[in-house]
Amino acid sequence: MSNSKNQLPKLVVIAGPTASGKTGLAVELARRFNAEIINADSMQVYRGMDIGTAKPAAEERKGIPHHLLDVVDPDEEYNASLYRLMASAAALDIIGRGRRAMVVGGTGLYIKSLLGGLFACPPSDPGLRRSLAREWESAGAQVLYERLKRLDPQGARRIHQNDRVRIIRALEIISLTKKLPSALSREHGFSDCAFNTMKFCLNRAREDLYRRINRRTVMMIDAGLVEETERLLQKGYSPRLKSMQAIGYRQAAEYLAGKYSFGEMTERIQRDTRRYAKRQLTWFRADPEYAWLEPQEVEKFARRIEVFLG
Repeated sequence: MSNSKNQLPKLVVIAGPTASGKTGLAVELARRFNAEIINADSMQVYRGMDIGTAKPAAEERKGIPHHLLDVVDPDEEYNASLYRLMASAAALDIIGRGRRAMVVGGTGLYIKSLLGGLFACPPSDPGLRRSLAREWESAGAQVLYERLKRLDPQGARRIHQNDRVRIIRALEIISLTKKLPSALSREHGFSDCAFNTMKFCLNRAREDLYRRINRRTVMMIDAGLVEETERLLQKGYSPRLKSMQAIGYRQAAEYLAGKYSFGEMTERIQRDTRRYAKRQLTWFRADPEYAWLEPQEVEKFARRIEVFLG
């Protein structure tokens, strides 16, 4: 590690797929190291979306300050660029007060943007975006996703086939720049780093992770996921919003609209969450800087963090 990197503010990153146990582990480690937690989950930033995002309740936080939870309403714009600004400010504030900062979450792009910046791309073209949105509505998600797969297969692998916002944005970037988003990402290199980081990723056996996902889905529904979704819809939040397209809320809204049964809703949430976890694992495995540890290896986490923080 270079001397210049050693002089940078230090961050501990705890990442991993959904339902892997990041919150409990991070809280325990934060208590040991006088740390505060910066959320790196792209859905937990939204106010009023608690159950479906598995947002940690006050009792789960155990007195540890959590940053970047509930920072925008469901219909407000939020993206990796905004996250980088807010998370960087939070980290520097925490460190400036003599405490440690831990970034915890499963949104790989948000973590990557915080640690390495974002590649420059043109602003949205409203006319082009409206045209793509109309095509999405008339032709369907699969048509646009297949187009993206043809144009940028590597980039498409990182996007869910129903992710309207990211598919349309990727096609928009291709049209405006005549370059592929995956190529722009490679050219940028994400090397604009303002922190010295130690990065961990939680590793669970696939079968165990899937069982946890299935069980947590049932717990979310029992806790009132459908009712939470209904309240959001009653407040006027469109089911087409980026936030409302999140796993859990999308299926609950479709269930409320009569598209399928309660049992089918549950199975769809479980299936889509498992698929999402698989994509998260692919993302994190592509980054050689992550150290992979089992959630029960708390002492091993702690020893490595202690050495890193000095």
